[in-house]
Amino acid sequence: VQLQASGGGLVQAGGSLRLSCAASGSIFRIDVMGWYRRAPGKQRELVATITSGGGTNYKDSVKGRFTISRDNAKNTVSLQMNSLKPEDTAVYYCNAERVMTWDTRGSSDYWGQGTQVTVSS
Repeated sequence: VQLQASGGGLVQAGGSLRLSCAASGSIFRIDVMGWYRRAPGKQRELVATITSGGGTNYKDSVKGRFTISRDNAKNTVSLQMNSLKPEDTAVYYCNAERVMTWDTRGSSDYWGQGTQVTVSS
């Protein structure tokens, strides 16, 4: 299973970006997909997650500004980021949690390669 993220870039404060992530492989089901980020000098933190049933969870500081969505049929997850702030600057990582495939037993978690988001003031 591989996760391919895209959509990062440089934007001015108040602007918008949309991150996308596609999971590929012999995937039967992905329980949770989400986005995490790591700012310089800080630990990786949860930004938003979404379950296969559409339940969402957001970091408090992004509520009302970011929206996570997924397409279960295509195994994709997106993060629409509006009203961006300089403190949103980080490398954003796509995550797929409890991934079940057709050719293995059990489940595993996977991470994408990260995409840089830079918000200038």
